[in-house]
Amino acid sequence: MTVLRLARSELKRMTGGLLPKLTILALTMVPLLYGAVYLYANWDPYGNLNQIDAALVVEDTGATSKDGTQLQAGKKVADSLEEGHVFNWKQVSSAEEADAGVRTGEYAFALRIPKDFSSNLVSPGSFDAANQAMLHVTTNDANNYLLSTIVDKLTTAVHSTVAKEVGEETANQLLTGFGTIHASIVKAADGASELATGVGKLSDGAATLHTGTGQLVTGADQLVSGQTQLRDGAVQLNTGASQLSSGLTELKNKTATLPADSQKLADGAAQVAAGNAELNAKVQEVVGQLDAADKGLRNRVVESNARLVTAGVLTQEQADKVLADFDAAAASSPVTDAKAKISGDAAKIQQLSDGSAAVSAGAQKLAGATPTLTDAISQAAAGAGQLNSGAATLAAGQQTALDGAVKLDDGARQLDDGAGQLASGAVTASDGSHTLATELAKGAGEIPNPNDEQKSSVSKVIADPVAVNNVSQAKAGSYGAGLAPFFLTLALWIGVFMLVQAMRPITQRALASNAPAWKIAVGGWLPFFVVSVLQATILTLVVDLGLGLNPAHPIGMWLFMLAAVMAFSAIIQGIVALMGTPGKFVVLILLVLQLVSSGGTFPWQTTPMPLHVVHEVLPMGYVVTGMRHLIYGGELSMIWPTVLGLLGYTLLGAALSTLAVRKHKMWTLKTLKPEIAV
Repeated sequence: MTVLRLARSELKRMTGGLLPKLTILALTMVPLLYGAVYLYANWDPYGNLNQIDAALVVEDTGATSKDGTQLQAGKKVADSLEEGHVFNWKQVSSAEEADAGVRTGEYAFALRIPKDFSSNLVSPGSFDAANQAMLHVTTNDANNYLLSTIVDKLTTAVHSTVAKEVGEETANQLLTGFGTIHASIVKAADGASELATGVGKLSDGAATLHTGTGQLVTGADQLVSGQTQLRDGAVQLNTGASQLSSGLTELKNKTATLPADSQKLADGAAQVAAGNAELNAKVQEVVGQLDAADKGLRNRVVESNARLVTAGVLTQEQADKVLADFDAAAASSPVTDAKAKISGDAAKIQQLSDGSAAVSAGAQKLAGATPTLTDAISQAAAGAGQLNSGAATLAAGQQTALDGAVKLDDGARQLDDGAGQLASGAVTASDGSHTLATELAKGAGEIPNPNDEQKSSVSKVIADPVAVNNVSQAKAGSYGAGLAPFFLTLALWIGVFMLVQAMRPITQRALASNAPAWKIAVGGWLPFFVVSVLQATILTLVVDLGLGLNPAHPIGMWLFMLAAVMAFSAIIQGIVALMGTPGKFVVLILLVLQLVSSGGTFPWQTTPMPLHVVHEVLPMGYVVTGMRHLIYGGELSMIWPTVLGLLGYTLLGAALSTLAVRKHKMWTLKTLKPEIAV
């Protein structure tokens, strides 16, 4: 009996009637339930999240940034969420209504944007009150556990987007502040340079001031000396003013009757002047009379001579001689002398009269001026008293001035010392200000002064300093494509497992033959392999053409799946052939162990350590890895070692099946009547 004949015999048995054919057809379609149907249901769940109702509560009241810009971050986030259509957002009026909806399952979850959301976003611009902006998410695992994870990713994305935008604005303000600081430092450097120039001038001025204060000290010494002399002079003036006041007081007392006495003097002088005037008039009258008498006498002589000449008594010469003798006699006569004396006295009397009149007038003026004089003397006496008092005050003031001059001298010396220190400090300040100007200029060069383009670029980097450049060497096109390697492998195992429910691992007829054990074993395995090939082929066509898996290596994937079902069918057929009905439970246990250790969803390294051993020993983990490389377009160098490994599992299954044939060739009561049959 050949291997192919044994296999054809079992296949003919399974297709000998309508029901067996339907059974084979149903078994062939079993992998579709686990592979195609499950993948179809979960092909793109993230693309259908917009069918999930989610509550959105916007309480944000907005805020005003430092530059006066109105910020409505809450409304912006809400609009962005609604425009994204990731979930079916339902805006509700209050947090209580949203929480109640999540609790009853009306909403899958709730997102609340609090009223201080915008104000907290702008708070980093003020170092006094920086607060985090919060997004409040309410979930309920009773609605769906995985939904909480999806919501966490969503809120993380919202957080990152808002943080990036706000970070850009804050960084832009920070960089603008750097520019302002740079400009201020440049101005400060210029100011420091001007300060250095000014301090240099101050140093020169301080040196000049020090020289001037030295001169001031000298002048202060001279001032002290001069004030001493002034003080002594003021003392002397005070003494003299006291004496003057006493003398003028005495003069005032002694001249108190001067107005009356001077008036009497004026009256007497007036009387004397009147008497002298009368005397002068009489004397002048006498002088006139003497002249008239003298002239009358000579006229008579002339007239007598004329008559005598006329009478002939005398000649004209005689008459002239008589007249001449008369004139000569008259000139030397006592009368003439008396006349001359009287004329001289008359002139003196005239002078006396004029003088007495002048004296009378002066006396009258004196009498009129004497009251003014006495008043002046009184005023002078009073002024002398004031002068005395003022001189005393002056003396005291000069003493005070002297004391002040002494203090001034001391102050001048202190000022001179301070000016010396100032001059020295000004030199130090000049050096320091030059150093300050130099260092500020250097510092201005170290402080960034970005332009608008640079600020925009740098602020984006500051707001989002780490960018991830994802280089996908092999990428799944969708969520379903990501799960496909695991569920296709699982479907293949379950498909073979279901075959042992209807197909016999080893036929009793074959056991009764004399065929070699290995032929019987291979003959029992081939029907399983043929049906599992049909299962794998149909599954491949459905997921490729129906679901649109579009593997990178479709033929390679199909051939690899055939290698997988070759190993799976050999192992399952061998175990069930060897152990009978308990072997089915062993296969089921192996399925469970491979479910948790193959790394179909999470990496197998995340499982507990004992399951690492299971992953290394059982084939499903290798098949999942190989399927990923073939579907996503990864490195294919590991495919051939995996195929060789699957060939090894196939040989292991064949060995188990051969061992089962050897075992079951010996008939026992259990063979005829097993303890349990499933």
